[in-house]
Amino acid sequence: MNNEMVNELSQFKNVYFLGIGGIGMSALARWFQQHGFKVAGYDKTPGFVTDGLINEGIAIHFNDDIAHIPDYVKEQKDQTLVVLTPAIPANHSEWKFLKDGGYLIQKRSQVLGLISQTSFTVAVAGTHGKTTTSSMIAYLLKEAGKGTTAFLGGITSNYGTNFLLSGKPLEETIMVVEADEFDRSFLTLHPAVAVVTSTDADHLDIYGDDETMKTAYGDFIRQIRKDGRLYLQSRITQNFETRSSVVTKRYGLEDGQVYATNVKPNGFGFDFEVHENLVSHGVFHLAMPGFHNVENALAALLVCQSLGISWDTLRQLLPGFKGVKRRFEKIYEDDKVVLIDDYAHHPSEISAALTSLRALYPDKKLGVVFQPHLFSRTRDFALEFSHALNQADRLWLLDIYPARELPISGVTSKLIIDRVDVSEKELISKEALIDSVRNSGCQVIAMLGAGDIDRLVQPMADAFVSQSNISIAS
Repeated sequence: MNNEMVNELSQFKNVYFLGIGGIGMSALARWFQQHGFKVAGYDKTPGFVTDGLINEGIAIHFNDDIAHIPDYVKEQKDQTLVVLTPAIPANHSEWKFLKDGGYLIQKRSQVLGLISQTSFTVAVAGTHGKTTTSSMIAYLLKEAGKGTTAFLGGITSNYGTNFLLSGKPLEETIMVVEADEFDRSFLTLHPAVAVVTSTDADHLDIYGDDETMKTAYGDFIRQIRKDGRLYLQSRITQNFETRSSVVTKRYGLEDGQVYATNVKPNGFGFDFEVHENLVSHGVFHLAMPGFHNVENALAALLVCQSLGISWDTLRQLLPGFKGVKRRFEKIYEDDKVVLIDDYAHHPSEISAALTSLRALYPDKKLGVVFQPHLFSRTRDFALEFSHALNQADRLWLLDIYPARELPISGVTSKLIIDRVDVSEKELISKEALIDSVRNSGCQVIAMLGAGDIDRLVQPMADAFVSQSNISIAS
């Protein structure tokens, strides 16, 4: 890869994406499109993200073939920036063509870091909760009338997109970004405000061990700008070093300088009271479930209050936040079954999701469908996955979704299921899943994972619709 640093984006007219369908890459593509650049790209498979980009006028193809690279990209090398996702394999022919041709090729994180240099940036880091917290911040800022640019890791239910651009020109907007720890991407950012939602071990294929990963979080925190702010979830025990001028606050459930009490379900959401030290800021309603999402809401409220939005205004706005696709999303409900879809792919995320489901549906039989994501993560956390999944009454485990990885000898879903202490459990194929779940008698179904399990969610919902219609007819 040509790692020459880009000093400014104005030298380019064209941007070509390798892996344009990724959630982070597509947000960048939308930013360039809306700022007058000519945008095109390649992705391996079509999907709802690429469908949206194509509808917005971005040319995308799905075959790795240099013949499909637009002529203007080939003819205007010095005016073309190539943006690369780590998911692109080393033997990719288009990548090789562009690399051998001397094109400037940058990682997504490098480009995002460059864009953020021109703005007041709010960066949300953490093993879990980045997408929900950053989406909530962006929603509250936008609805409060603040100029907002947001690069999000999921599709917001309020706006149907992973990219927001509102208000005044770029230099005067607040930029909200996810600070991704994968591949140390967040070290390209120098935020004015930072949130760290959690530092649980993950991506050990990149970091090697938990301590090295936490060191990277410390490096990110030291990059907060002078006179900036840092909000840390209260269970994070590290005392990270910051500049003396950076204001640090901790938040959490009944712990921290800012904390939530009287947290209780209300419909398919939660009510909670916000306290700052001994001062109450009143009762807030979050129209999405999850104790972990109450903590995410605390972080979002703190950020937005520090940016000039009153607690009264935030209390009025928060109930309007509809959440993020695949984050504790209710897909289907009738008088017999509820179907929930969630991106949870780390043991802590699974535990948080299932704990919240138990609070919402305490007397219901809970069935969980889980697709492990990555061979390395399955190997590193097999025992932790089993403990988290023990909250299920019935468990269906799919094969591991490999994503960017090749198989690891001896690492399969059996590593997890053999350790799970649930009487009703099975390894199952995608083809057999829907009939098994539909006939299980479970009253709450949670489909969890970050792979392609999302493609099974709507067929599962359709099966329940069909079953409901049969019941009514009979």
